[in-house]
Amino acid sequence: MAPIEQPSSDPSFTQQVQKLHRLTVYGRWLLVGFLWLTLAPLCLLELSAEIELLQEYFTWASVRYGLLFHPFAAAGLGLCMGMTLAVLIWQSRNILFGMPAVEKQRLEKQVYRIQRKGSSHPLWKWVCK
Repeated sequence: MAPIEQPSSDPSFTQQVQKLHRLTVYGRWLLVGFLWLTLAPLCLLELSAEIELLQEYFTWASVRYGLLFHPFAAAGLGLCMGMTLAVLIWQSRNILFGMPAVEKQRLEKQVYRIQRKGSSHPLWKWVCK
């Protein structure tokens, strides 16, 4: 069953796609903020002894071995930094070069699905109202 395509020239449909994109941006930044507020403090707590040592005698070798001997803390901090960098690059690309056609089509299909499902869809009141 092929979905019925909404005309891209419809101003209300275009506005709904923009609202969904804005919600996607907010959602990604909320995820990044959640990671930094929950995961990063736990990782830094695990590294507290190494951080105290680094304040006295900072070397890059001590940073490397501190992260090497605490792999979960290193993975958690890497996830926080990686997600932040990924969202920054994604949003910068959209601002500088515009949204890619594939992503725009994905958002249009999702708006169509939200419209088709109606008020029972969780995003309906934020996208279609």
